[in-house]
Amino acid sequence: MITYSDIYDATRKEKYSEQLQELPKNFIYDFSEYMKEKKEMFSKEEDSFSDSNIKTKKQLENALTLFKELMLRRRKKILNLILVASEIGISKRDFDNMLDFEKELFEDLMKCLEKSDRNFIELLNGKADTFKNEMVSFKTDVEEFIGPDGEKLGGFKKGQIANLPSQIVEILVEDGKAERIEQ
Repeated sequence: MITYSDIYDATRKEKYSEQLQELPKNFIYDFSEYMKEKKEMFSKEEDSFSDSNIKTKKQLENALTLFKELMLRRRKKILNLILVASEIGISKRDFDNMLDFEKELFEDLMKCLEKSDRNFIELLNGKADTFKNEMVSFKTDVEEFIGPDGEKLGGFKKGQIANLPSQIVEILVEDGKAERIEQ
């Protein structure tokens, strides 16, 4: 179980350090339990204007503010680590100091950045035409499908016109489901 002092110390350490600080693996759960306990204490008091109730309410508000600041600072540091890691790699210490959900965020954002870098390199190497779109008119109804970038496209009705990636247009024309509209 954590205390208000633990939350304050963790926020202070994160604030005054450039490195991502280590937190106990169950920090989020403990914070959640701390908040439940304080809310229960607050709701049990009959006199909502008693000194102890006012103090508990203020401590609850301050703890929530500190926690939000802590998570925001950690998120900013993780975003900076992603930029550094994409260029030179990440230190094991920084990765080990991440909570599980932060590691997942880091890995997902790294994948997005790597995909963006690959697309950028393809553009630099003259493969820009792979991103070219063409207008087509559908000869038949076509159900929803996944495009080359992983996005959902369609469904399309017979006679409908759409602007689609050239790769998709090629497949639709070959299958007789659409025809190119010359511009």
